[in-house]
Amino acid sequence: MFSFQRRNVLRAGAAASLAGLSPLAFSQGKEPIRIGILIPLTGATSQFGATMSLAAKAAAEEINAAGGVNGRKVEVVIEDDQSNPEAAVRAARKLIDIDKCVSIGGSYASAVTSAIAPLCWEGKVVLETSSGADSITRLPHQGYVFRTSPTTSLQGTRVGDFAVELGAKRMFFMGPQAPFAQSYIDTISAIVAKSGGTGSGLIYEDKKASYRSEVDQALRFKPDVIVFGGYVPDTAVVLKDLYRAGYDGRRIGLSFGVNQKLIEAVPAEVCEGTYSLVPSAAEGSSAYKRLVAKLKVPGLDSYSCQVYDHVVMTALALASAPNAAPNGTTVRDHLRNVTQSAQGKLVDSPADGLKALAAGTTVNYDGASGPLEFADNGDVKGVFFRYEQAQKGALVVTKVA
Repeated sequence: MFSFQRRNVLRAGAAASLAGLSPLAFSQGKEPIRIGILIPLTGATSQFGATMSLAAKAAAEEINAAGGVNGRKVEVVIEDDQSNPEAAVRAARKLIDIDKCVSIGGSYASAVTSAIAPLCWEGKVVLETSSGADSITRLPHQGYVFRTSPTTSLQGTRVGDFAVELGAKRMFFMGPQAPFAQSYIDTISAIVAKSGGTGSGLIYEDKKASYRSEVDQALRFKPDVIVFGGYVPDTAVVLKDLYRAGYDGRRIGLSFGVNQKLIEAVPAEVCEGTYSLVPSAAEGSSAYKRLVAKLKVPGLDSYSCQVYDHVVMTALALASAPNAAPNGTTVRDHLRNVTQSAQGKLVDSPADGLKALAAGTTVNYDGASGPLEFADNGDVKGVFFRYEQAQKGALVVTKVA
């Protein structure tokens, strides 16, 4: 025990010296740096919540095992947004006002992110989000919002291109009222129109026990492809009503609506042949492989990998500015310096990143979710999608592009 502690003290002193801090300052027992994680552990969007939580904790463990950030441990404070904007606002207020978090990661559903984003920029707390709605980064966020998930426009473009690839001439979109719904209709319809087809859609009330009247409206359009924009509970009901109505055209959904949870919620014949487009993690990267091994799972969704990267990015941003106050503004001002520095040393782990920064080397962190280069508005660039199809009660990957 004594030797272990002594090694830690020596390691801490060396790291503090390299970071320009005195060993005395390093050892003053400061409070941990808190990183908020706001994720759906319950509710309609909770399918990825459990692994998001594990990924955030894994990142903190790796950071602390490497000596922490500028001599301080990091602590992830995890709150359940309940897939509900009102609950999310209450949780975000706690993370900002009580826990004094420097950043909030996770924030999956677009309605949740839209609700808490103003709290973050007004509180000068960085929001790292895995939501897709275009409107999020159009908000006056003053640079405090970084999005690691593809935007609705990009996802809609991929869905539209795929519908055309499948030969669609008449596309109909069905989804609940959400910040992204109309954007999907407009984007996908425009792409289908360019290929000589036409598109339309309806936005419905969510959480209904039956969507038969909406399905009837959709079928009057005579679609050869229907695109789903709802989460799992709604999509399950819509699929069942389409099946009962005898619809045999193409069906395409996105990962928040068509995923393993949906497969388990409906009979195989109801979902058979339905496609799903999923933002893909960097599955060939060592960062992804290491995280999968650490969590002892066969694979991970992109969103859990993004949450892991949210924690790491915050830590590296603060570590790159050891003389600055450890707060949200410092994270905002230095996050790009550690993820997209052309001259930076390429690193894919928090341990390597912290070691390089302590030695005065600039870094370029590529994470488990992919390269993390951000446009001026905070949107991530360069993402991949996995195309899957429901076949005999399971989702089968058909291509990654």
